[in-house]
Amino acid sequence: MNATNAMENMNLTNNAHEFNFDGLVGPTHNYSGLSFGNIASKNNQGAVANPKLAALQGLAKMKALHDRGFKQGVLAPHERPCLATLRSLGFSGCDSDVIRAAATQAPLLLSGASSASPMWAANAATVSPSANTQDGRVHFTVANLNNKFHRSIEHPTTGRILRAMFPSNARFAHHAALPSCPQMGDEGAANHTRFCGNVGEKGLEFFVYGASGFDMQASAPKRFPARQTLEASSAVARLHGLDAAGTVFAQQHPDVIDAGVFHNDVIAVGNGNVLFCHEQAFLNQTKVYEALRTKFAPTSAKPFVIIEVATADVSVADAVSSYLFNSQLLTRADGEMALIVPEECRANERVWAYLQKLLTLHTPIKELLIFDLRESMMNGGGPACLRLRVELNAAEALAVNPGVLMNESLFSALNGWVGKHYRDRLSDADLADPALLSECRTALDELTEILKLGVVYPFQLG
Repeated sequence: MNATNAMENMNLTNNAHEFNFDGLVGPTHNYSGLSFGNIASKNNQGAVANPKLAALQGLAKMKALHDRGFKQGVLAPHERPCLATLRSLGFSGCDSDVIRAAATQAPLLLSGASSASPMWAANAATVSPSANTQDGRVHFTVANLNNKFHRSIEHPTTGRILRAMFPSNARFAHHAALPSCPQMGDEGAANHTRFCGNVGEKGLEFFVYGASGFDMQASAPKRFPARQTLEASSAVARLHGLDAAGTVFAQQHPDVIDAGVFHNDVIAVGNGNVLFCHEQAFLNQTKVYEALRTKFAPTSAKPFVIIEVATADVSVADAVSSYLFNSQLLTRADGEMALIVPEECRANERVWAYLQKLLTLHTPIKELLIFDLRESMMNGGGPACLRLRVELNAAEALAVNPGVLMNESLFSALNGWVGKHYRDRLSDADLADPALLSECRTALDELTEILKLGVVYPFQLG
């Protein structure tokens, strides 16, 4: 880090904020049940989706949090169906021919190439703030998501979009996805949390993995795959220039993966100096807590707070069905915290009873905010899945592409854009309609103008 950047980062620490960049649901949002290990995704396979409602629900959450003073941005969807993927798999001819042939010969490939899964921005990348990195820049590593075909095709476009959002080489470092192999399975921020006393200060980065990529039989789940590997988490930490004293690696409990906890953010969420998790979240949980407390202590005078939810209060099955832990834990202007949960938490009697009790406990969580995200939830993605957290000091915030930051004007423009371009009904059979590709491309071409992204999509690249 050069002297100028070092001084600016020191002076601007108190002006740092966490920004949440939510994935904007794409025009091809559907329920094809592509995600083995994600119970909601499989249970709702074949249901008719409403892409327009899904996008509007997501936008409503973004705007509501913005109105409460939280820093909010937008992550653009991808071009779908992905014609480049289908062509690489041997389908040829004009675009319509490719889609029709895939629909006839390999409908599962067409479903995968049509998935709107980039909406779950927590899987876009892992992000480390400048306060933690050796060179004093914010580091992004795009996730390879190689455990699922439909997600493994995301990272090239995701990388271009992130570079368009965070374009300054002086402030931001962008890393390509790790090698796409089983040993390096990387699911992004869904398995990563940063803890700190105050935003902008040096803190602790917590990486959670499902198994060792080189020894998948050691303490690995038996029913569902362990998507994140220790080797991938370690590689990201090295790429970001993190020191050993500021990192903790922990293994997700294999039994909860087998119960449908496909990412750590389905069983735990952290913010500031608080970890909110289920008592069965981690293997050797007591040792994980000890490591977190020990390594957090030198970074802040604040105590490290663990809010552990007992199985007697909320079972793992209830946590998965309600997405209690796939919530956003955000620090308010007064220093207390708000927990943002989906409507499904209120609908679950045991989870709702626990949340009412939580508000009476002596913890930093003082408020519940509830959102209707049913369209996303039916595919197994809650509030935390929809957002990518990025800590920025004042100088870094000024270097962000302002076109992606939520405000009244952008909210109005995006609502109008969704109303103009999105269908209100989409079934698996509709994916075979070549007109859907044309609709998607027309919409995204306009979106890049609204968000000031420039050329980021394959069809724009020529």
